[in-house]
Amino acid sequence: MLKIVSYEITWGGRLKNDFEMYVFETISVIINLFLITTLLIKGKYLRAFISIKIVNITLWIFFILFGLNTIGNILAKTYFEKFFSLLTLTFSILIWIILRKEKKRTHKTGFN
Repeated sequence: MLKIVSYEITWGGRLKNDFEMYVFETISVIINLFLITTLLIKGKYLRAFISIKIVNITLWIFFILFGLNTIGNILAKTYFEKFFSLLTLTFSILIWIILRKEKKRTHKTGFN
């Protein structure tokens, strides 16, 4: 959005003008904020205003999307986008770990 990276080398080279870039990047920011909110609910850092089942389903969807994005980045035309396959693969692995690991937090109060 700040035009630090040219939009011609992102989004698979499919964007044709500034307007398309702003639309795609705005949607991307909104989706990322949704993911962050979902992760905060899963980690119990934010009060759950949706059920944990919906949180888990959402995280599975993001896991699949990051996996597909990894494949897409590997098949990208530019090395710049190919590099991001490492990042999306890392995100996939981290979400997998979060989904598979049910944390049982025990808070020690010192009064036990």
